[in-house]
Amino acid sequence: MGCVLFVLGQTGAWYQSNLQFFNSWAKAHPILLSVVLGIPISYLYIIASQYTFQAFNGDLWPSRLLAFAMGILVFTILTWVHLDQGITMKTAVSLMLATTIVLIQVFW
Repeated sequence: MGCVLFVLGQTGAWYQSNLQFFNSWAKAHPILLSVVLGIPISYLYIIASQYTFQAFNGDLWPSRLLAFAMGILVFTILTWVHLDQGITMKTAVSLMLATTIVLIQVFW
């Protein structure tokens, strides 16, 4: 559940930060966008941290590494879908590393 909430939070943060590049309303209203999305995104991160902290028996590092890796994955997908920025070799290696981080944290 923590991973799902991190993905939702990362998705919201991606739109909050990058919607300005392909949506004129978002570009014209950054303050409103930050207020409307800021509170729900922050709440998702707080709850996701609680779930992952509990899942890893009180260890905080796995939660942070999962959030980082989920952010890399979400960023890559949404940037490709919305901004048509493909996956370069550098991005592919980063994705493999992010996936490895998630697998280590979940299965170790």
